[in-house]
Amino acid sequence: MSEYRIKPWEELTISDDYMFKLIMNIKPICLKLLQGILRMEIKDIHYLETEKSMDARYQGKGIRMDVYVRDDAATVYNIEMQVRMLEGTSLFKRTRYYQSMIDADLLAAGADYDDLNKTIIIFICPFDPFGEGRHIYTFENICVEDGTISLRDGTKKIILNANAFQQAENKELQGFLQYVKTGKATTDYTRRIDDMVRTIKVSEQMRTEYRILPAVIMDAIDEGVERGKSLGIVEGKALGLAEGEARSHQKALETAKKLLQFGLAREKIAQATGLTCEEVELL
Repeated sequence: MSEYRIKPWEELTISDDYMFKLIMNIKPICLKLLQGILRMEIKDIHYLETEKSMDARYQGKGIRMDVYVRDDAATVYNIEMQVRMLEGTSLFKRTRYYQSMIDADLLAAGADYDDLNKTIIIFICPFDPFGEGRHIYTFENICVEDGTISLRDGTKKIILNANAFQQAENKELQGFLQYVKTGKATTDYTRRIDDMVRTIKVSEQMRTEYRILPAVIMDAIDEGVERGKSLGIVEGKALGLAEGEARSHQKALETAKKLLQFGLAREKIAQATGLTCEEVELL
């Protein structure tokens, strides 16, 4: 069976994907984080979609984004909490794939390339993916022969290393990275986040959503992996994920029916299960 373990609800912190998404769905908190990272004033942000799901064209790999917002200047941000260093260069190439999916989502068929928004992908890591001790790594496309020439493609990727939180000059960002790494709230901003985390943890509705869906999806994936073991590691994982996706949709429908019995809002159920609001409405 897979070694994946659903973390107990009581142990969740801001560095856990589920909690991070809930906290960043609070606009003032998300806005302040972006301002701290970019060190610039942002008047307002608009959530394009909470936990945005993008299905790849043809048979490609889809992605699910933690935070997907647009600011008042039309810049689009994708913020992700990455708690594990992936094998090889997978973490870095994930930013490349996310960028391609965002562009495909933003650029309607037949639209001009000039219509593409500026985009900034932000990965928050409680580890140093480059081992250079920096608290922030910012990447843009620059000419190799002349570093003063920018490609001007409107893309930027930022990777934060919470291990080096003490290096951050911005006190709010320093406090946030310290909170991610240690769980200690040392600023008004992080104390507010910590209060929200505590408030969420006493919500039976949130506890129910967290408990039901992850177990359903992981059970489907695990079963597929087990059935595929006889085909070998690569083929087994492929079968496991394929069957997991197919079965998880049916399981998601079953889960949504259960959540409706708890009286949860249909929008919340759609968010928790990955279904569309239309699918939930039809149940």
